[in-house]
Amino acid sequence: MFEDLVPMLVSTALGTAVGWERQMGGKAAGLRTHTLVCLGSTMFVLLTEHSITAFGGGHNVDPTRIIHGVVTGVGFLGAGTIMRQEGFIHGLTTAASVWMVAAIGVAVGCRAYPLAVIGSALALIVLEGYRWIERMLAPGSGSRSE
Repeated sequence: MFEDLVPMLVSTALGTAVGWERQMGGKAAGLRTHTLVCLGSTMFVLLTEHSITAFGGGHNVDPTRIIHGVVTGVGFLGAGTIMRQEGFIHGLTTAASVWMVAAIGVAVGCRAYPLAVIGSALALIVLEGYRWIERMLAPGSGSRSE
């Protein structure tokens, strides 16, 4: 039981970091959503080990099936955040960030902590740092001479 505590705490921390960025941006899927998706993804992966122990591990047991389910399920969850309004599409980045925290959670569940930390750092760089780049490249930003 205690061997699962570390991955769950790491997942909570990393999901919170990405969720905090989204929360500060006023996005619909913010702190709690991102943290719960990350934590839930980790828990599903950890459940693989527990289910093999509880039900046995025959030749038909493929632990990656749970990961496939997480990827698919969270894809549908993220799709629910995408809205089309008056010819504009909103929520794509939020959907992508929800999907990303699921991947971070899966990495933590597999105890691939360096991968999860690097993925989290890169996600934050893309979410926050690329916002600055987008502003610089936007028409009328004053950064181009006409």
